Amino acid sequence: MSTQVETEQLRDRLEAALDEGKALDVRTLDVAHLTTITDWMIVASGRSDRHVKALADAVVEAGREAGWRPTGVEGTRQAEWVLVDFQDVVVHVMQPAMREFYNLEKLWDLPAAREAGHRR
Repeated sequence: MSTQVETEQLRDRLEAALDEGKALDVRTLDVAHLTTITDWMIVASGRSDRHVKALADAVVEAGREAGWRPTGVEGTRQAEWVLVDFQDVVVHVMQPAMREFYNLEKLWDLPAAREAGHRR
């Protein structure tokens, strides 16, 4: 079990990795009051399957450097939508068409899921 400070530090490192990798439209949602699955969801876009894969790899590496191991990484083969699960922080890296179709931000856009000032 991690502390809130540790979780926020991980979130910040993962956001920084996405920024360094030139991810598009990075959004961080506080979903702690909506689900017990995770505290934070980060949604970002990559320009192509290679970019999505590279961003997901950078997120995994940033987490490992911070002492976290992902409990799961899904979608790397086709890289249209890669999910990296660190339990307290879940990262979705998607190609724009996939992101538009599933619209995760709208799905989680409930009063408690405000973007917590971490919109990038």
